[in-house]
Amino acid sequence: MKRSIIIALLLVGVAIALLISASRDITSYASFADARISGNLVKIVGVLDKSKEMNYDPVADANRFTFYVKDKSNESLKVVLHAAKPQDFELSEQIVVTGRMAGDVFDATDVLLKCPSKYKDEEVYIKSKS
Repeated sequence: MKRSIIIALLLVGVAIALLISASRDITSYASFADARISGNLVKIVGVLDKSKEMNYDPVADANRFTFYVKDKSNESLKVVLHAAKPQDFELSEQIVVTGRMAGDVFDATDVLLKCPSKYKDEEVYIKSKS
């Protein structure tokens, strides 16, 4: 076989392996009820439930922030983020939390904040260290 054909086949094989690897990291959008059932990594789209408390004590644990999110089905649930509290968190219009259920709380690994229009629709992405 020609050398160029062998190289092309190797590149196609590497591309297929990368696609298969990347497809395992895809998470689906769900509600808290769906997250309880599946137990898998999911993304929850919702808004900050301002009627409930937020807890962030950087002296005690700078990488633990708890808050409540109300999902699209209007269910409010406690979310634990293992990262620092994002700046202007209370001003976010929409929150996307990625994680899985851990008992009766949602254990978030990532948070994506949709900022108000005064920020020209910027998005802030927070990723935990774990």
